[in-house]
Amino acid sequence: MATPRSAWLTPSRRRQAETKRTAILDAAEELFVSSGYELTSVDAIAARATVSKRTVYDHFGDKETLFRSVLARVNDALVATVRAATEQELTEGRDLRDALLAFAQRLTMEAIPSSTYAAYRRLSARTSPAPRLPKAAGEEAQRMLEERFAQLAAKGELAVRDPRRAVQHFVALTMRLALDAMDQDPAGTVSRPELQEIVTDGVDAFLRAYR
Repeated sequence: MATPRSAWLTPSRRRQAETKRTAILDAAEELFVSSGYELTSVDAIAARATVSKRTVYDHFGDKETLFRSVLARVNDALVATVRAATEQELTEGRDLRDALLAFAQRLTMEAIPSSTYAAYRRLSARTSPAPRLPKAAGEEAQRMLEERFAQLAAKGELAVRDPRRAVQHFVALTMRLALDAMDQDPAGTVSRPELQEIVTDGVDAFLRAYR
């Protein structure tokens, strides 16, 4: 059995290796977003990260694996954002409307406009031959919301027969509509109050259907 490359590194060398790995991921994300999968070469990534081409291959093996690693890192950051919002906003004992509003507005105002989310959307939208994350990876955030909605239903706060469908409706009525408004406004003139109004209307529509 092969010994993992990091197993024989000293702590100092391990830190250096991790620094180089992060630099490669940062460079790859920038280039994949700006130029696309096909037009981004390993040579360009190595040059942007100021490492050798061999170092890129030592860490990731090939360009496809590197692309998947970039996608996974961005996805993990988004999942962490949703987890934090779920745990901190959808709390037990809080007024349900207030909790749903706080959750949706937090993601709409913080996560959706972020560079991380923009990168995720662009990377995920790349057409073949760009590899994609397994479908399950993109559903982790939805599963967290499904679990919380099921808990709310068990307590009688929501009338939910299918938590998955309820989450889809909630996202469509709130974050998705806000995202559509931003997508249709490339100049970035849509205001924070306008987005808040979209989210508020969506939460109220959701509660009318599920309470």
